[in-house]
Amino acid sequence: MKSILPLMLALAPVLIVSGNSSAQEEFPILKGPYMGQKPPGMVAEPFAPGVISKEGWELEGVFAPGMKEFYFTIDRGIYTGPNKTGFRPTVIGFRQENNVWKKYIEFPREGELVLSPDGKRMHMAEGYRDRIGDGWSERKSLGPMFDREDWGIMRLSASAKGTYVFDDYKSNDLIRISTLRGGERQAPQKMGPTVNSGKMTAHPFIAPDESYLIWDSKRDGGYGGSDLYISFRQEDGSWGPAINMGEKINSDKWDAYASVTPDGKYILFNRGIDDDNDNVDIYWVDAQVIEALRPKQ
Repeated sequence: MKSILPLMLALAPVLIVSGNSSAQEEFPILKGPYMGQKPPGMVAEPFAPGVISKEGWELEGVFAPGMKEFYFTIDRGIYTGPNKTGFRPTVIGFRQENNVWKKYIEFPREGELVLSPDGKRMHMAEGYRDRIGDGWSERKSLGPMFDREDWGIMRLSASAKGTYVFDDYKSNDLIRISTLRGGERQAPQKMGPTVNSGKMTAHPFIAPDESYLIWDSKRDGGYGGSDLYISFRQEDGSWGPAINMGEKINSDKWDAYASVTPDGKYILFNRGIDDDNDNVDIYWVDAQVIEALRPKQ
């Protein structure tokens, strides 16, 4: 399987500028909710096939709270180096205006993009940008507690309470958690074996209310290269057993990068279309899959 690490790594910070940039892609006119797409059922299917999900890499599709903005990452392909090969991850953002979706922003990706539950912060690995008017601030660091040379954060997700969960590829693919206590940020702690088992454990998403955690990992008994797993918060505050999200989501390929739309209705995630992951698409599925997996009290 082709390594996905180069596309995950953060790039040098740049200032995001609001407004249209020189487009290298053309998109048809899209109208209506969810980028004009017909919502899926209980079996995962490609998101916006032929428009967003096309040949090549399309990663990390996320809607902003209010469902009027959509962001995703593409790979611009050959760019530098002695052999002129490598990855150039680029984030493209759409905004719905008068019911029409229009590309409004483009910038080099510098960490996997996850929006805070209130939509005011764009988390990007160990950094973030705050919303300023119609655009975003320059990228800032979360500080030395997270910006460490011995950690390799790819994706950081935040709950409405301010809890952070994030992965760390430099520490043998671990997921860590950091809470707020009395308004003070607590030092990140390694999560237990419920989450940190298997290989390629990464890309956590914590529910805004902290009722569940979704991540991807390669484990015995799974369907393919990497599967999506979910753990539900127990009454005592602990995390319940890791549950494979099943064949309606997982495939015999690489399945990863899950997030739930801010309206709580759909799960967006990535799937490798070929064995080498030269072609990766965004998929989505009805979030009732989560409720079907939730243990009955």
